[in-house]
Amino acid sequence: MIGVIDYGAGNTGSVMNALERLGAPARFARGPEELARDAPFDKILFPGDGHFGTTMASLESAGYTEALREWIRADRPFLGICIGLQALFENSEEAPGVPGLGVIRGTVKRFPGRKTPQIGWNSTRVISTAAGAGGRLFRGVPDNSFFYYIHSYYAACGERDAVTATAEYYLEYCSAVERGNCAAVQFHPEKSGAAGLVLLENWLRFF
Repeated sequence: MIGVIDYGAGNTGSVMNALERLGAPARFARGPEELARDAPFDKILFPGDGHFGTTMASLESAGYTEALREWIRADRPFLGICIGLQALFENSEEAPGVPGLGVIRGTVKRFPGRKTPQIGWNSTRVISTAAGAGGRLFRGVPDNSFFYYIHSYYAACGERDAVTATAEYYLEYCSAVERGNCAAVQFHPEKSGAAGLVLLENWLRFF
């Protein structure tokens, strides 16, 4: 069973539809207690889009902040999508002074150009890792496949070995990370057609 974190601003509908299409049982987590060691979930998915500060405030008020940190530290399967990737980092220029989950070193920065957000399809370059090109998440996904993005900020990852894919928008930036059973992507696989479904299926199979 997959637990989906609903913090009130995520793009949860299309994520649930994609999981249903793949035949993966999923439901929304009812609270942080469901992320404890005796949790009913095998995997946690944290989808969404929105403001970094608002997201972190919502997680904190609902009690999810430390529960998510503990889940990831225990190396239990996790997938973050869009803001779900950015929240893994230490902080963001979008909300100065607001800490992220801090489970991956680095900060989230605003794109330097004036034309933001980046909205639409973008080519995604797969990086070679010890687990193969793109790690487990990108198995069977051709290099430079197009995924759907919508964001004004990007993750400047301080852990080079964790980066499994990059994209370009004004500059080359981290598009996906994978460390142990924690994975996250900046794009929206649930809106990315066949390539996105392959990526989600890889997460279901290999994590």
